[in-house]
Amino acid sequence: MTTGDTISLFLKDEAATIRFGEDLALALKAGDCLALSGDLGAGKSSLARAILRAMADDEGLEVPSPTFTLVQSYDLRIPVSHFDLYRLGDPAELTELGFDEALENGICLVEWPEMAEGELPADRIALRLDHEGAGRRATIKAAEPQASRIRRVLAIRAFLDEAGYPDVKRRFLTGDASLRAYEAIYPDGGPRKILMDWRPHPEGPPVYDGKPYPKVAHLAQNAYPFVAIADALRERGFAAPEIYKVDYEQGILLIEDLGSEGMLDEDGRPIAERYRQSVACLAHLHSMQIPQDIPVSATHTHHIPDFDRTAMRMEVQLVLDWHIAWKRGTPPTDIERAEYLAIWDALIDELTTAEKNLLLRDFHSPNIIWRDERSGIGKIGIIDFQDAMIGPTAYDLASIVQDARVTIEPALFRQLMDDYLSLRRAQGGFDEAEFMKAWAIMSAQRNCKLAGLWVRLLQRDGKPGYLKHMPRTLAYLQVAFEHEALAPLRDWCARAGIGQSES
Repeated sequence: MTTGDTISLFLKDEAATIRFGEDLALALKAGDCLALSGDLGAGKSSLARAILRAMADDEGLEVPSPTFTLVQSYDLRIPVSHFDLYRLGDPAELTELGFDEALENGICLVEWPEMAEGELPADRIALRLDHEGAGRRATIKAAEPQASRIRRVLAIRAFLDEAGYPDVKRRFLTGDASLRAYEAIYPDGGPRKILMDWRPHPEGPPVYDGKPYPKVAHLAQNAYPFVAIADALRERGFAAPEIYKVDYEQGILLIEDLGSEGMLDEDGRPIAERYRQSVACLAHLHSMQIPQDIPVSATHTHHIPDFDRTAMRMEVQLVLDWHIAWKRGTPPTDIERAEYLAIWDALIDELTTAEKNLLLRDFHSPNIIWRDERSGIGKIGIIDFQDAMIGPTAYDLASIVQDARVTIEPALFRQLMDDYLSLRRAQGGFDEAEFMKAWAIMSAQRNCKLAGLWVRLLQRDGKPGYLKHMPRTLAYLQVAFEHEALAPLRDWCARAGIGQSES
């Protein structure tokens, strides 16, 4: 079989075996075959049981031995099929047991893989357990990227040990649309904490002006920006997570759990009170000046990047690169591209005198935690702000009152805008006309970006689910077009066939 790496670790007792199985569950993905070898009593079934219970997040899950049935299937967050091939009569029977289909849709745990050696995938994870003293030795042989994933969960375990949480229970929490993943950490006798797994990744290919996309769009590439912005927000009374421990080199953070209540009701509709509180929180943030350079450690200061012309232009080009051809079947002409970008250059020039301050960039429902027991701005837990920039404050208001994933009905939209503007007027020194022009431009900029992004996710990344947001995005864009400053862009979009009726 193909192997890229060998990992060996000593498991001192049954508890260590169970903990290792739980950690391994965090490394496995759909399409993985984990082949468990070892003598009778070596711990294969204990390890498989620990993996299944961790995947189910149910320590009482019944895990019967599949010795006689040969396979037992579990409908978990990733489907898992547990095979025991000890009584397999012929290796060819593996196909009849539905192995290929199970592997295509989920994870296969295979005990006694020796009974069907030639039928198992070459890129399987081979894990052997052997007795060693009072404990066991686990030896893992795997190709990349499986070995890399396993090394990562072991590195996080070492990080938690060093942070003072040895043997702590870990469970999968979520993975976001970026390169970050999150675990729930359950210390004995203490509140749940969050583990952010922000693994360093190599730079991608150049996409604009010789730079990779993250550098042009000013996306955070390490944990320094997250820590800097979190500290700056907390110092000013906002509910950003406390940072307990960070390994900047490995990209591992242990942070405060702000809660799990969101902004939507059970039917996925916005809860007006929570949105109004969020807008009030934003108005308060916009009343204070955040420094652009924030010391993070004795050796590092984070400079918050500007939301500059290059970043804005690159984002709105997603309409040209993806949306138009999807809509009408032909790409934009050179003349159309030139006209569109010239319009955006003029709109960006209009932002020269706009109010600029910290913009969180993705201040919308997925990144806001509702904290009902708190008061004032403490009710609004803010997360996922590592890509914050200095730019027109109107951008964040557009993000929340035109939530990309939630339909904000016109009445609530007007209420939220009125709330924000009233609060800003009361603060004094607020140029409302200039702000509303910036709001319209930032709304158009964000929705043009999204109109292209949804298509790119469909066509390049094979993620059609995002396309359901397209009608909403285009309806939001029509609202931005109501401002006179957007007349040239409105007319261009009408000529290009970008309209509210798309689906």
